[in-house]
Amino acid sequence: MMNLEQRINAFIELGKFLSQFSQDSIQKQDNVKHNDLFFDGFKHQIKLAQEHNGWFTNNNLKFAFQGWSNLLKNNNIKEWLNKYSFNNTDSKKVAIIMAGNIPLVGFHDFLSVLISGHDVLVKQSSNDKYLLPFLAKYLEYVEPNFKNKITFTEDKLKGFDAVIATGSDNTARYFEYYFKNKPSIIRKNRNSVAILTGNETKENLEALSDDIFRYYGLGCRNVSKLFVPEGYDFKNFFEAIYKWHPVINETKYANNYDYNKAVYLMSEFDMLENGFLMIKEDVSYASPIATVFYEYYNSKEQLRQKLKNDSNNIQCIVSSSFVDSEIAFGQTQRPELWDYADNVDTIAFLLKI
Repeated sequence: MMNLEQRINAFIELGKFLSQFSQDSIQKQDNVKHNDLFFDGFKHQIKLAQEHNGWFTNNNLKFAFQGWSNLLKNNNIKEWLNKYSFNNTDSKKVAIIMAGNIPLVGFHDFLSVLISGHDVLVKQSSNDKYLLPFLAKYLEYVEPNFKNKITFTEDKLKGFDAVIATGSDNTARYFEYYFKNKPSIIRKNRNSVAILTGNETKENLEALSDDIFRYYGLGCRNVSKLFVPEGYDFKNFFEAIYKWHPVINETKYANNYDYNKAVYLMSEFDMLENGFLMIKEDVSYASPIATVFYEYYNSKEQLRQKLKNDSNNIQCIVSSSFVDSEIAFGQTQRPELWDYADNVDTIAFLLKI
């Protein structure tokens, strides 16, 4: 039997392993365990992931690895787990149905299940199927007690005690029916918003561009909607986001930009654009790739009430001194370990199943 300290130490070693792949140039380090067995193999998995999914560019993969290598450090993990009691956890088998919109998007659930002492049964998205099984194998070498606690499957899930499933609003309805007799966390579509007042600095707006463009806007933590005051001038916004203009050189992004622009023009929708991003007035939260929706507000109090009423549709709120749960500009794709998706405490759930 593993204790909590052993599990933590294994993930710390995994963080060290990932740190080798988080810089502009991949560099093998001497102090990483089992590097001779795994370093070249992971480079190959990265290549396969890129070939299989055109959204998984070198920059996006590097950013994901960098994020996890930073989070998987002793002080971060201890701070995250400090408030929980792991004393009486009976090992259960927890199934995870993962999304594949951004690299390693299901890793936090994978980490949470294993760090809680449970066994994990993973059903991956076909869009992101190369990275995690290899990292799981590395974990098993670092901590052999993880062997037989990690299973990947492409078949129908069976023999599990609880489930964490991430999907669209449509698939969530099937999940809720199919898993109605099991303890579950079912995640639906969510999007992130930013509240602008017109008083933002250039640095604020440049940071906001990271929240919009990182991972091409494919993540639920990416800002897809702006709330702006009546009469807001978008000039400063467009100037500040210009640092991301090379994104239009990425073929898949450019294709989406051209397609959505053509749709808007043919439909005679009013929109503003700068050659690599379109903004369109729209009440929806989920905007297409290369587009950000915006909506005007008159009253801050009315907007706060709207955000509260629509909280089930919102993952992150980016703002400055607007709501208690806000996230600073530029930080949506840099979550801490305790920043749970949909604000549902995964560890608390896993400790009571």
